[in-house]
Amino acid sequence: MTTKSPITTLFLDIGGVLLTNGWDRQARAQAAETFHVDFKEMDERHHLTFDTYEEGKLSLKEYLERVIFFEKRSFSVDEFRDFMFSRSQPYQGMIKLIHSLKTRHGIKTVAVSNEGRELTRYRIQTFKLDEVIDTFVSSCFVHFRKPDLDIFRMALDISQAAPEQVAYIDDRSLFVEVAKELGIHGIHHTNYQTTQKSLADIGLQLVD
Repeated sequence: MTTKSPITTLFLDIGGVLLTNGWDRQARAQAAETFHVDFKEMDERHHLTFDTYEEGKLSLKEYLERVIFFEKRSFSVDEFRDFMFSRSQPYQGMIKLIHSLKTRHGIKTVAVSNEGRELTRYRIQTFKLDEVIDTFVSSCFVHFRKPDLDIFRMALDISQAAPEQVAYIDDRSLFVEVAKELGIHGIHHTNYQTTQKSLADIGLQLVD
């Protein structure tokens, strides 16, 4: 596969691509088991309010008050928050790949992700994502969430890249499909090897 215009910019999801998901169903189930919380009730409350948190309209403390601390608990907010943060782990191979491609090809890198503010900041600082990513178009900062096209439009405006010059990597196929509606090259990430090949196919290879 070749492209008419060279790829100058990478849009990247964070959870599922560079890091594990920050607060997915598995992590919530682990939290419910660890803290002896009714998972069904917790998950229902989560789904009713988490979008608002990811859009930057609630603080993490407010989210937890609605989902966990609406009644007295035997553990503290700080203990639960620390557990949430501990679920994040890096995919070192993918981080190294993006860093190497950025260095070799001089491409711009933009995170386009759905995450809450406190979790985003923790993940950037802990895993030094600002050494790999130039700009963070995160839902909590821009108040749009994928699959809203406006978050991709904003990323294009901020990066000043034409859609045909952008490749977008995400582990959610729906989000890749949405980005393609704007003319962005989409890569559905399932593992390191296939993503590396897909990038090489559009001219972003590690070696000649």
